[in-house]
This record gives sequence, C-alpha cells and structure tokens, in this order.
Amino acid sequence: MAKVDALPQAKTESGGLRRDVGLIGLMWASVGSIIGSGWLYGAEKAVVVAGPAAIISWVIGAVAIVLLALVHAELGGMFPVAGGTARYPHYAFGGLAGMSFGWFAWLQAATVAPIEVEAMIGYAAHWKWAQSLQHTDGTLTVSGFLTAVFLMAVFVGVNFFGVRALAHTNSAATWWKIAVPLGAIFVIAAGNFHAGNFTSMGFAPFGAKGILGAISSSGIIFALLGFEQAIQLAGESRNPKRDLPRATLGSVAIGAVIYILLQVVFIAALPHATFAHGWAKLDYAGISGPWAGLATLVGLGWLGWVLYVDAIISPGGTGLIYTTATSRVSFGLAKNGYAPKAFAKTDKRGVPWFGLIMSFVTGVVCFLPFPSWQELVGFITSASVLMYAGAPLAYGVFADRLPHHDRPYRLPGGKFISPLSFVVANLIIYWAGWDTLWRLGFAILLGYVLLGSYAWYATAKRLPDAPRLDFRAAQWLPAYLAGLGVISWLGGFGGRGTIPLWWDILVVAVFSLGIYYWAKATASEPEAIERSIDEVVVTDMPAH
Repeated sequence: MAKVDALPQAKTESGGLRRDVGLIGLMWASVGSIIGSGWLYGAEKAVVVAGPAAIISWVIGAVAIVLLALVHAELGGMFPVAGGTARYPHYAFGGLAGMSFGWFAWLQAATVAPIEVEAMIGYAAHWKWAQSLQHTDGTLTVSGFLTAVFLMAVFVGVNFFGVRALAHTNSAATWWKIAVPLGAIFVIAAGNFHAGNFTSMGFAPFGAKGILGAISSSGIIFALLGFEQAIQLAGESRNPKRDLPRATLGSVAIGAVIYILLQVVFIAALPHATFAHGWAKLDYAGISGPWAGLATLVGLGWLGWVLYVDAIISPGGTGLIYTTATSRVSFGLAKNGYAPKAFAKTDKRGVPWFGLIMSFVTGVVCFLPFPSWQELVGFITSASVLMYAGAPLAYGVFADRLPHHDRPYRLPGGKFISPLSFVVANLIIYWAGWDTLWRLGFAILLGYVLLGSYAWYATAKRLPDAPRLDFRAAQWLPAYLAGLGVISWLGGFGGRGTIPLWWDILVVAVFSLGIYYWAKATASEPEAIERSIDEVVVTDMPAH
C-alpha cells in the first residue's frame, strides 16, 4: 500500500493542489468557520428555547463536537487528502456509501456561505440605508437578493486568488473574529453581571426537552461546526500528518470556550425587564441584532457599533472559508468518480475553478427556498452532523481492517469513543426535529438523482472514471437513513410523540449501535480499502 506521509510541498501544474498551508493556516481555517454568525445569534436563540439552562445545552453540544473531532483528528492524520470528510466512507464502504456521504458533505458546505450572507444582511438592517434589504419577517427583498448575490460573488472572487491568499485573508479576519467576542465578554460582564438572572425565572423553565431541543434547533451545534475545514484542506497542507490533529482539536477548544462564556455573560447582563414575562418572550430594543442591541441597552453604545461592524466581518470570514470547502468537497467527489471531472480541474494557482463557480450558483439558489437565517440553521445542522456521522463508521472499519496503518495521532480509547460519537451524532440529528428532517430527506433524494444519474451515464459510456458502487458493503445505509426518519416521525421533537422523552434517546442509541456494528461487519475487505486509498493518494499527489 502506498504510504501517504511526508507529502512534499511542490509547484503546481494543472490538476494538482498547492501544499501551501501551515498549522496556523489550518487552525485558523477551522476557527474562522466556527466563529461566524453563530456567536451573533446563538446565545439569544438558545436562552429563548432553554432558559439559563442553555449553558448545559452548550456544554452538551461542545462535548458532542469534541467526540466527533477526536475521531476526525485520527482520520485526518491517516489520510491527508483534499475533501477528507467526503472520502473516509468511500474508503471503508465503497462507492455507494462514498457517494452518499460525499453528497451530505457537499450539501452542508454549500449552504453555509448563504446563511452567513443572510446574517450580514440581517445585522446591516440597523443602518437605514440597509433596511430595504429585508422584509419584516427577515426574508430578502429584491434589492436584498441582489446584495446577497454580490456578496457570494466576493467570496468566490477571493478564492480565485488561490489558497495562499485565502489563508492570509482568513487569518487576518479570524484574529478580529476572536478579539471582538472576547472583548464583548469582558467589557459587558465588567459592569453588568447579575447572578440572580440565572434563577429568578427558574434555571430550566422548559425542562430537559428545552435543553436538548436547543442543541440542534437554536443554532448551538451550527455555531460549533467548522472544525472539519482543516480536514478539507488536508490536500493543501505543508505537513498534514503533524498539523491536522493539532488544528482540529485546537479549533474546537477555542470555539467551545468562547461560546460558553458568551452564553453565561449574555444571560447575566440582561436587565430583568427584558425577560420579565418569561424567557420565551425575551425582548428589548435592537434584539434583531442580539449582542449589539444588548450593548446599547446597557449603555455601551460604542461597543454596539463595533459589534455591528463585526457582524459584517465574522460571517464574511466564515462564508469565505466555506466557499473554499464547497469547491474542495466537489473536487473530492470528482476524484472518486461520483461527479464530472470538470470539478477536479484546477487553474495555474491550484484552484478548482469549476467547483467554485458551482458553489456560487448553489449559494444563489439557496436564497430562494431559504430566505432567512433562522430557516437554514436546523437544516445545515442536520446535514453537517449526518456528514460527520460517516467518520465514526469509517474509524471502526479502519481499526479492524487497517490496524497497522500509520497513525500520527492515535485516539485513546478509540474503539469506545467511535461508537459513542456515532450515537451522539444521531441524537443531534434527531433533536433537530421532524420538520427539519423531512426537508433534509428530500435533499438527500435529490442528491441520489443527480449523482446517480452521472454514475449511470459514466457506466453506460464506459468512462474510465465510472464509479464502482459497492452495494454489499453499504447494505446498512438505506436502513440507517430510513430508520432515522421513522424515529424522528414517531418522536417528540416535532413528530407524533409516540415515543416519549428519554425512551426516544434509548431508541436512538440502540438503533445507532445496531447500524454501527452492522456497517463494520459488511465493510469492504482490507485489499479493497487499500486499493481505494492508493487510487486517491496517487491522483492527489501534487506535481513535482
């Protein structure tokens, strides 16, 4: 089997990605994705759903993301290839599973940049000149739609300058994105920390259901998403085996600490009158821009202005890096033969130019069916975690089938953490609610139509890159997707309520473990896995 360590930095000819990104570039790509519009809205949305117990929701969400990040850290070191999250299931379960999780990854990445544009426009409505961009319900007007298209074009334009320019641009934006929320935490808390806010209306007024529901529906998991950006850029890392695990785990730690502190300070700083009628009816002047409105409310008008500026920079930086991710995931799909080879073509700067153009087109389309920030959050959360769920499944297979493969980072207790992280991922998907999951199911079917049509075409024309769809190794996949849907439909989070709270958690856990061990038992044989890895490593090696 070809070794994938010590990949060289090299000059690029057409068809190769440049290995220009170091540890800080990788970590800041992830941190820049984690700290986006989620910090601007997450604390307010979560406290409305869960009350002060939203702090518990953030801790649970952070633990869940850490578990998934740990699994990804080992896999990222083992297989430092572009669009990694879209490829691990391909290695472990063959073509059908690879195509499916590749679509989940692309769907997630392609919808984040539009939501960040929505956040930019939403906060900009503070200024009179921008108030014509949105209707009162948060949806875009015609001028708002045109502005959104322009911002998407800016994201794509920066990406065309290559990954080195992107890393420098994103690093500058990320320093700002970290400094502003940390500054807001300490400045607001210094003179406005009311400990009584945590208990005056009850710490958990909406009970366990509110705590669990807030994890997916209020934007907590959405806010914590993004650690995988370092994984997606593995094909452009100077020293991927050393830097990927550090960047992945470091970015999660930074993001989790900042978000939990934000939630604590947001609750403590609110004047009692703002939630006197209950946390579900939280209201104050400027709440459409929660943090900027709060700063103004407590007499820190200057900080409010800084936060309104940050509401342009933070979502803008996240939208920028996710535009990059979209093109890299489609690059990976094309390398595996699931999408036309046009997506794998790079220009002289090593940029997958066709994938970037299609990410722009997709972003524009997203403004039509999902025209506001809140409408996209649950959908993106579910698509993201469904994408992440492929990593624990693949990890279990590699632990059994490839025990001697080089692992620069070896996850302690991996054989326990891997199935646990798969259970947690499915719980997060379930907590998003039936109303979100049926829409996600429709998007999944659309992906099967699009990618399946190309697979049929490539096979019929006997193209050399026609994908090999291994139905035997992925026999668990239809049961997995359908089973999640049925449990959600019967559950109490937007479903029929047939399965009561707590019992539904047990049902999801047992179901998840059944799928996990079924998938391990039917996975590809070691020879097939090694062949898939060799094929992708060869095609991803830069020219030198």
